[in-house]
Amino acid sequence: MIRQGVRIVTTEEYVIRLCIQNKMKITCAESCTGGLLASKLVSVAGASDCFERSYVTYSDRAKKEELMVSEETLCKWTAVSGQTAAEMAVGARRRAQADIALSVTGYAGPDSGSGEEVGLVYIGCAVKDGVNVQECHFQGTRTQIREQAADMALHMALEQLSAADK
Repeated sequence: MIRQGVRIVTTEEYVIRLCIQNKMKITCAESCTGGLLASKLVSVAGASDCFERSYVTYSDRAKKEELMVSEETLCKWTAVSGQTAAEMAVGARRRAQADIALSVTGYAGPDSGSGEEVGLVYIGCAVKDGVNVQECHFQGTRTQIREQAADMALHMALEQLSAADK
């Protein structure tokens, strides 16, 4: 939450406000969060002024078909990698013709199914100048990990939008 004057606003409210103020479109490409990030954004009144669509790509096939993630990336790095998060964000930004795209891919648990660390999540943020990816290690239940991942993605968007607002 962010204090703005006397009123405290949520991160998603601030992200939507900055997108509208800067006449920017935002989109999401989600795997382990399964639409939670988009849900947070559309919970804000007026979100339709800057948010038109989102992509939930839970399978490798969906990532390839919807977001143009390459087969080579998925084979070499797997679906849960910084490389995949980057390609998801770039693909979503292009498909949605958005100014900013957030991507989330990771292992929410209760187990990863591959022996990888539960709570390992990669979050991407793509803008016209490129893409930034953050590797995160969250703790908690499946629900808590998904919440933390969505919140971190919103914070990444906020950082990017705040820089653009200056």
